[in-house]
Amino acid sequence: MPKRPTAGEGRPGAAWLELAVEADIEAVEAISEILGRVAPGGTSVEPAFELVDEGLGARIDPSRPAIVRAYVPARDAAAAHRAAREAEAALSHLQAFGLRPIGELRTRLVDEADWAEAWKAHFPVMRVGNRLVIRPTWRRHRALPDDVVLAMDPGMAFGTGLHPTTRLCLAAIEGVATGGALAGTRVLDVGCGSGILAIAAARLGAAQVLGVDIDPIAIEATLANARRNGLGRRIHARARSLPSGEPAFDVVLANLIASVLVALAGPLRDEVRPGGLLVASGIFVDREVEVTEAFSRAGLDVIERSEEGDWVALVARRASLPVPKP
Repeated sequence: MPKRPTAGEGRPGAAWLELAVEADIEAVEAISEILGRVAPGGTSVEPAFELVDEGLGARIDPSRPAIVRAYVPARDAAAAHRAAREAEAALSHLQAFGLRPIGELRTRLVDEADWAEAWKAHFPVMRVGNRLVIRPTWRRHRALPDDVVLAMDPGMAFGTGLHPTTRLCLAAIEGVATGGALAGTRVLDVGCGSGILAIAAARLGAAQVLGVDIDPIAIEATLANARRNGLGRRIHARARSLPSGEPAFDVVLANLIASVLVALAGPLRDEVRPGGLLVASGIFVDREVEVTEAFSRAGLDVIERSEEGDWVALVARRASLPVPKP
């Protein structure tokens, strides 16, 4: 086992132990889940990209590995070391599944002030679809006339637009808006994270958006980003799971993972009004059939699909007639 620094050793100001794993995009979700078990603030994903347009934009390179990062409080050196060993053990078990390359767990101590700024380097301005532009709040962007700019500060919440699942979901939302099915609607964002999907829906025409997430940090991030985009009155967020407790929505957004989409097919269907739409992402291509079949059993008919690398997003319509019971 490679020697790793002891949290706080020779660094009295060290507040965080960074855990980082470089891996093929196929393994990103599994690694994020593992690191998320020991990191109270969740994880971030940094796909390989190169800066373009004089550093004001970015181009994703799916052929290169991504980096998954998480931060563990380092004031308690023993606890931080245990967290790193637990994550390393789980990652070694993951290798047994034969996923494409997964690198070794790397750790480094980070001061509070350094941590607050260091992660910002991993989030460039990014164009998604035809009109959407994701602009981290600390970067500049020369907007074109038709640009719909989302000013985002992801903080510790998932959802920056860098991950293929988020980009696919954003592009699908834009497609729904282009088809005229978003204007003036009520939208539910399940697992809202940073609020990026909710903000895109509102900027593209939704009248009201509710975000739900079991992580209070995500709720704070969604509300803060909504205010940052001048959408504080149209976007609301609550720390909860399904059911939402609200009347059925015109459009439901669910950027989750395949197993969760399968498990929640029925509850997601219940959140969509008859004839309404579900936009679902986070689906690894090998799980697409499983998700599609679960949706079909629940009365959600897939009408569109999009693909990026090994990931798929689906748009499904809820049947207008009751689903026959088996």
